[in-house]
Amino acid sequence: MTLPTGAQLVLETSTSSGELTAVVTTVAAGLRALSLDGVELVPTFGEDRTPPAAAGIVLAPWPNRIRDGRWSHDGVDHQLAITEPALGNAIHGLLRFTEYRVVAQDRDSVTLEATIFPQTGYPFLIETAVHYELVSDGLRVTHRLENVGAEPAPVALGAHPYVKIGGVPTAELELRIEADSHIEVDERKLPTGEVPVDGTPWDLRGGRRVGELSLDDAFGELASDGEGVIEHVLTAPDGRSVAVWADDDFAYVQAYTTDRFPGEELAIAIEPMTAPAEAFNSGRGLRWLGPGEQWELSWGIRFRGFTAD
Repeated sequence: MTLPTGAQLVLETSTSSGELTAVVTTVAAGLRALSLDGVELVPTFGEDRTPPAAAGIVLAPWPNRIRDGRWSHDGVDHQLAITEPALGNAIHGLLRFTEYRVVAQDRDSVTLEATIFPQTGYPFLIETAVHYELVSDGLRVTHRLENVGAEPAPVALGAHPYVKIGGVPTAELELRIEADSHIEVDERKLPTGEVPVDGTPWDLRGGRRVGELSLDDAFGELASDGEGVIEHVLTAPDGRSVAVWADDDFAYVQAYTTDRFPGEELAIAIEPMTAPAEAFNSGRGLRWLGPGEQWELSWGIRFRGFTAD
């Protein structure tokens, strides 16, 4: 039977905290499930439906939005398809509904590839790969983009994981976002400026209950540790935590809360991004790959404080 998210690729491994399991889908190279000894670390959804609110998908060659789907370079105007009709934007790249090819799979890892072919609004040829691997403390995801065309190509990348701690209402979790600035937006959710979070409701560096927040917000000036890793954390009252981490290529993060995720009273996405909305026009966080050039970068989900029964 053909499913809306394609083949369901099950990954499994044993850790000191219990059995870790993930389900990756071939459509959008999405993360549909991740659990530790049956405790969900991401909210899952039925294999017979498309990902609700872009759950778990890869965002390439841009994350977030481009106003009116229009951008220009070297005097040439480009028009992308409008994929967010309600706000008139092009959103979340060109691979959201693409079926990736499985090129390698083991018990605890899988590698998928997809090609971005030249098309309306994006006349470039990019090979992409995504490698999912279960590790001792969670999940590691490594992306590779390669320009296989003849001209330099603009690229940015994002991921759209939702995270939770099964058995604990998400509203009761504390969210910590390691960001010094907040990106202001207009009614179409497009950037109008960037301000320091100091003294504002957007200062989440010290942690806030998710139930107190209503978020569809991007943050910049992210703080990394001494090894170039950025981490944003959800913590339960009992001290267990789940973090979305990323290397410092992911210089931005989007946090999004919704009460419309099936089966969840409240869900939260923590989305690592290499660029904010409107990157094709502003140039912020945008990377131009020369012909033959590759870019490799990683993010993941890390659990702490869980013990095996």
